[in-house]
Amino acid sequence: MSTTGATADPPPSSRQSSNSGDPLAALGSLPGVAESVESVRKAVDRVYGHRIMRRRSTEITAEAALRGARGSAALSGADWALEEVRRRTDFSGDAEARVVGAALRLSAEAGQLLSIWRQSPLRVLARLHLVAAAGSGDEVGRPRLAGEAVDEPLIELPLPDAAEVSGRLEGLADLIIAGTSAPALVTAAVVHGELLALRPFVSHNGLVARAAERIVLIGSGLDPKAICPAEVGYAELGRASYLAALDGYVSGTPEGMAAWIAHCGKAVELGVRESTAVCEALQRGAA
Repeated sequence: MSTTGATADPPPSSRQSSNSGDPLAALGSLPGVAESVESVRKAVDRVYGHRIMRRRSTEITAEAALRGARGSAALSGADWALEEVRRRTDFSGDAEARVVGAALRLSAEAGQLLSIWRQSPLRVLARLHLVAAAGSGDEVGRPRLAGEAVDEPLIELPLPDAAEVSGRLEGLADLIIAGTSAPALVTAAVVHGELLALRPFVSHNGLVARAAERIVLIGSGLDPKAICPAEVGYAELGRASYLAALDGYVSGTPEGMAAWIAHCGKAVELGVRESTAVCEALQRGAA
């Protein structure tokens, strides 16, 4: 990888190197990444050790799913209050309502796809898009074809062409199927960043990317009960910070990649903080 930043390197899913057997593992040695990984692990361990988790973990999981969906929708332009998301039953109205509905469907679907992810990640991504775009009229459940437009107005990065998308998706899938010794945070950050960079579908790419990250965090064993919603953290850190960190990922430089992984780690920690607050509320009998 270039250390000068003068020329952006390709991301891990399309890179051929002497570490081709496990290219994600090298990312764990980038400056600051080990510290991010350790900080996330300690935060996750603390919330899993909370006394309320021993008897009410199902409630924490359900609340984390709701709050994570709200956060993901906010990053896609539908920044609703949590109580409005909780209250609403019909999400078929305006564009914002449809975004929130898609985020909620993805949050519910992610846990059903864990067993398929490691064997067929492309199948899972197609399913996630099908769920997100249901009823939208989009071409769903397949990567975009040459000449098809992408509706992702909040991400203004250069759009890779369909041929590059196909090759890089295959590369990403190969990495997941082969397995890696990289920490879960690193793998999740790469999956998330690569899908945002590629925008492989004609719509709903941000929602799908964040749902895929959630699948990695759950399936890796870092967050097996899905109680650490990183989407909450991304929303709290703000869209400008999110897009700036994504620029680092797309640059392919060591500094940029490390900054993106650190941003993802901070988002997970903020998700942990959110669920810890829910645990404390339940313990006080206030929720």
